[in-house]
Amino acid sequence: MSQMTAAAPQSSNASRLQRINVSIANRQRVRAVDSHLLRRIVKTLLSELLQAGHADVGIHLVAALEMTRLNETFLHHAGSTDVITFDYADHASRMDSEAFRSTKHAPSLHGEIFICVDEAVSHARHFRTRWQSELVRYIVHGLLHLLGLDDRRAAARRKMKSEESRLLGRLSLRFPMNKLARPVRGKVTAKHD
Repeated sequence: MSQMTAAAPQSSNASRLQRINVSIANRQRVRAVDSHLLRRIVKTLLSELLQAGHADVGIHLVAALEMTRLNETFLHHAGSTDVITFDYADHASRMDSEAFRSTKHAPSLHGEIFICVDEAVSHARHFRTRWQSELVRYIVHGLLHLLGLDDRRAAARRKMKSEESRLLGRLSLRFPMNKLARPVRGKVTAKHD
């Protein structure tokens, strides 16, 4: 697979000014993650695939205990979950799901996405995929929420899932998702994880 850098798009949109800021905070010990590669994937997603005009996004990789606290405190739901998104943007800059793919407007995103790595590992086993792909899927999901897409109703959930799969597929062609698993010093990791 070829790897692409997180440069601005080379299309007619390349002339627009982009400011893409992505911070990664890894506060879990479930899996070792290559934060540099993950940042490149997210920047490519934002600048090239989602064509964000400006983005200031924090990605927090957390364990189940921290995600449970966040879920119960902010969403009032019991237990852990896969992804929680906090949107700090001016809502006038958000798009509705119908306008998402047809707009020429370069969206501005500002928020934080909390990803539970325990959930990514568990769901990967259940869906017979790699935890690294689940991790990126959750980031895509969170960014789609920051764009204004919603998944509360069945029809909207299907559209969002379809867009997640499309974007994840495009990213998978450009980046080796399995390389997100960083080897832990002195520890042998299984090849199937």
